[in-house]
Amino acid sequence: MNRAYYSNSISNFIFDDSTLILGQLSLNHSNRSLEDLQKNAWVKQIEILKNELIGIDGSIYFEFQIPRMGKRVDNIIIVKDCVFVIEFKVGDTTYGKHAENQVIDYCLDLKNFHEGSHFTKLIPVLIATNAEESTFNINEVLEHYQVAKCNKLGIKNIIEKFIKNSVDKIDIKIWENSIYKPTPTIIEAAQALYKGHKVKEISRHDSEKINLDKTSNYINEVIESSKLHSKKSICFITGVPGAGKTLAGLSIANERMLADEDEHAVFLSGNGPLVEVLREALARDLVLISKENKAKVTKNEAKRRTNTFIQNIHHFRDMYLDKGLKPTEKVVVFDEAQRAWTKKQVSSFMKRKKGIEDFVMSEPEFLIDVMNRHEDWCTVVCLIGGGQEINTGEAGLEEWVNAFQNNFKDWEIHFSNSIVNSPNYIKTEIQKKWLQENGFSETDLHLAVSMRSFRSEQVSEFVHELLELNFDNTKKLYSEIKKSFPIFLTRDINIAKKWLRKESKGTERIGLIASSGARRLKALGIDVKNEISAPNWFLNSSDDIRSSYFLEDIATEFDIQGLEIDRTCLIWGANFHINKNQWKYQSFRGTKWMNINQEVSKEYLKNTYRVLLTRARQGMVIFIPKGSNIDHTRPIEFYDGTYKYFKEIGIEELS
Repeated sequence: MNRAYYSNSISNFIFDDSTLILGQLSLNHSNRSLEDLQKNAWVKQIEILKNELIGIDGSIYFEFQIPRMGKRVDNIIIVKDCVFVIEFKVGDTTYGKHAENQVIDYCLDLKNFHEGSHFTKLIPVLIATNAEESTFNINEVLEHYQVAKCNKLGIKNIIEKFIKNSVDKIDIKIWENSIYKPTPTIIEAAQALYKGHKVKEISRHDSEKINLDKTSNYINEVIESSKLHSKKSICFITGVPGAGKTLAGLSIANERMLADEDEHAVFLSGNGPLVEVLREALARDLVLISKENKAKVTKNEAKRRTNTFIQNIHHFRDMYLDKGLKPTEKVVVFDEAQRAWTKKQVSSFMKRKKGIEDFVMSEPEFLIDVMNRHEDWCTVVCLIGGGQEINTGEAGLEEWVNAFQNNFKDWEIHFSNSIVNSPNYIKTEIQKKWLQENGFSETDLHLAVSMRSFRSEQVSEFVHELLELNFDNTKKLYSEIKKSFPIFLTRDINIAKKWLRKESKGTERIGLIASSGARRLKALGIDVKNEISAPNWFLNSSDDIRSSYFLEDIATEFDIQGLEIDRTCLIWGANFHINKNQWKYQSFRGTKWMNINQEVSKEYLKNTYRVLLTRARQGMVIFIPKGSNIDHTRPIEFYDGTYKYFKEIGIEELS
């Protein structure tokens, strides 16, 4: 598999005519507007590398593809057992921090997702051609805490330092043909899809269980069939937390948008922070790309373009309150459809905010009614997370099924087989039976493997067992995941922050998260009521105090659901704690804690912690405060039971 614009042995590269190398690079380069600028950089790179690599035996690659990041590494040089990942800054006189983080990110990406690089020495190298000489610590570079830096005359010296004691040799053919199994964040995925990449290019498809491609194909077949036979259809996609439901939805909306503009495919979500973050990420990316292409696009113009692709479901709903208005959208993807509102919630909202007294439909029923206004065909795709309803008035899947049981009999229903085989989606056997008799069950509509915590596919299962207090299963699962997905415990927030900062490399994102109901964390200076700007928290760089990196602002379940970061510190609140070997459910009112007795409210709270426990991609630390002898709202027993439970599971405490 050829992932590079040009690849060869070092000896052949030195022997090859520079003009021919440049021609091959230009031929593979898709962006014509950058040609002169890029050509000049390549000419200089070729010249420098030909001089520096004389006498070195190995292989060289130009513009090596990193699919998950939608980028290419300037050069990869393989010598003995070392892979040198090189970022060139031609003409630069200083070593930029952004470039350092970028080349570390490339190394981490290869280490995590490229099978041939899992256990190899990956050396990040930054070459600022006109900079001063720079020193570095070899071990720090090998651990990716630091970058090997040099000017145009220091490359050979760096290579020789790292291969000095090398005995083994990388098998080039095996390395080149190794499987690349990326698991992008949803932000990276949205950016890559919007640029024109396909879901197969940017996501894992190495297992029969991981069927994003199959899911997309099945939905596309349903859409084409609906179009051909002028019928209306709905598809329910399910999946474990982090399995890629949102990625599948974005992919489907993007594919249909590219396939036929007249379909006006749109991705809708009621998750405000997710919509804000994805829109902002796409807009920033579009501005950056246009700048590189010398075709200036303003931020506002970029937002106008990207906002048509991703919309807030409530704005979509409100737009079609006029019953005479037909939607332009033929394909609509509803993200987190289980969070659509009940009839009671919508009715209350319409009365208070819109002055509509007689609104008598649930949100699912109304949204289907809107799409049903089409005279010919349409397809609705619902992405359903099991056990992820976290707020009062969220309807769950049952309300969608109710709509079809009572109305819209001519719609064709396609549903994931897990809906009828799992207790997480539909509670009543009557509804399950109705669905089986009136719809098409399909295994390809269930995404069974979590790709968020790519280091271990069992994290969501571990979290489920932990919350269900299945002690033996939880302990067993923890012992299986702890090496690949580290989970630690602490009673000291500063130790938690220190661990996050120490573990994270490059631009790996870290952050503090907590339940919105953990109100008495305020005594520790942690205010969950302080609203954050989700785009700033998720997208801004480590030197911005508003970003997650600063470990100051707290993201709650409402900010982070549907999104993820590399490592989290989950700050455990007194609102959900172990008491006499069972969970105690509480909400803080005025000056005291009140027991939560309603089963549905208990389920919301448990789901809150399910969401928080499944937001990390690479590891987490759980901070459980010590409680207080002088504060009646923070007694020690509100925290120690939970701490003891986690310790008995085997979770190691940081010191």
